[in-house]
Amino acid sequence: MIKSLQSAADIIVGKVGAARGLDGTVRIIPLTDFDGRFDTLEEISVGGKIFRVENVQHLGGQLFMKFAGVDNREAAKTLTNKFLTVDRAHAAPLADGEYYTFDIIGCEVFCGTEKIGTVTDVLKTGSNDVFVVDEKILLPALKSVVCSIDTAAKKILLDVAWRYHT
Repeated sequence: MIKSLQSAADIIVGKVGAARGLDGTVRIIPLTDFDGRFDTLEEISVGGKIFRVENVQHLGGQLFMKFAGVDNREAAKTLTNKFLTVDRAHAAPLADGEYYTFDIIGCEVFCGTEKIGTVTDVLKTGSNDVFVVDEKILLPALKSVVCSIDTAAKKILLDVAWRYHT
């Protein structure tokens, strides 16, 4: 399973939406697959600037945050549309066989010794992810197709039987 996140250095986990109320609280649009990701944050980067998190609220299926030093509606409006990021070192841990999307993109794909191409995107289909290889090959991210993924070496190895089904 691939977890959606964007960048290898600073990981995008959300985006600031509209201001809520008069005290500087803002709506957060989560851009992470990890439920509860924001609940224990003490600080976070908003548009490249570090803020201490004062409060996190879940109301009516929406997420709201209050940052230290953002004490009124006007200050909150200056944060609208800015991305919330965390350093890669603070990324949520993954189980065996799980990978971040940004670790998969850029991997070279091999079937035996033959290079098929390079992963340029990962599509979320619901039942399984699909690796887009060189923007023309759609490769299902299934154990019956993908033998191994080595994100450090940026290499994905396919089952050689897959080649005969394309």
